[in-house]
Amino acid sequence: MSRLSGDLVRHKLATRVIGQNVVYTEQTGSTNTDLKALAQQGAPEGMLYLTNKQVAGRGRLEGRTWFAPAGSSLLLSLLFRPAEVIAPHQAQQLTMICALAMSNAIERQTGLRPVLKWPNDLLWQDGKKLAGILTELEVEEERLNWVVVGIGLNVNLDFSKYTTDETLTGGSGNGGPPLSHTATSLSMILGRDTSADRLPILQRFLENLERRYEALQQGARFHQEWSGRLAGIGQRVTVVGPWKSKKGIMVGVDENGALLLRQKDGSIETILAGDVTIHW
Repeated sequence: MSRLSGDLVRHKLATRVIGQNVVYTEQTGSTNTDLKALAQQGAPEGMLYLTNKQVAGRGRLEGRTWFAPAGSSLLLSLLFRPAEVIAPHQAQQLTMICALAMSNAIERQTGLRPVLKWPNDLLWQDGKKLAGILTELEVEEERLNWVVVGIGLNVNLDFSKYTTDETLTGGSGNGGPPLSHTATSLSMILGRDTSADRLPILQRFLENLERRYEALQQGARFHQEWSGRLAGIGQRVTVVGPWKSKKGIMVGVDENGALLLRQKDGSIETILAGDVTIHW
């Protein structure tokens, strides 16, 4: 098993801020939960919270968990303090740059080019989930105190072994499809052991992310690049949210990452949050 540590991550890491402060633990419940607590205690921007095994990882939607045995995945959270850069309603821009940075890092290390699923997943070309992103934040007086972005990337994991009771949507007995039907990993796609790829992918991700974050601070926006890599553009989709489900043609996203959905009458509806099903 290829190991990780704070020293290994920082070794030859070409960043000034992102990933220069690292908290590493062999096992934790949720990296997002742990880093949010540190954020409230004044942890510095760019802090990376990294674990080898996560036993209570959470998905974006209530009740969803993230399945990741020890050494199988990249399990991390990053802390941003972007109050001078973006407003609370623009926090999705951090999800965008994290997704793009991770996708670029995977492509550089392995040659694979994942597609993105709105609002927070990386998929392989067969529609199976390769990585998920969970963004959480604290707002005070209409300013972002902090934003924590958590990422789980399936690196060296064979989901074909989990065909009965474990699922990405909550564990045994929840009635969801088996993992082998919904998830994939770098090792499954490449047909080889990819444990040694965790560290270089992580370092390339951090470096790419810092460049994008610095550009964001200078006014750059990434919605067009993100939209260009989204699965489902031009296709019929169903979006489920707090309201009844909505159907339409996915047009793209606006500057803040909201989904643009064309209705039958030709009007464009802007959707801030929801769960997308693509009719492949």
